[in-house]
Amino acid sequence: MSITPAQCRGARAMLKMSRDALAKAAGVGGRTVVDFESGLRTPIKSTHAAIQSALEKAGVEFTNGDQPGVRLRKLGT
Repeated sequence: MSITPAQCRGARAMLKMSRDALAKAAGVGGRTVVDFESGLRTPIKSTHAAIQSALEKAGVEFTNGDQPGVRLRKLGT
């Protein structure tokens, strides 16, 4: 599953994480995060995966199905 720009923005908000902090955690450029979240461009697969992984490591999980979303991961999981 690939996350959407809205899921990325929502995850950052839940984590109180800045775009710069996400870029650093994912090992990508700050402009990459800005462009992805604004829908200007879709990053290549490896970059997309790095952004998603950084957010998951920080404590969120992404949901899929009829209405994709994001939520804070339960403690201990």
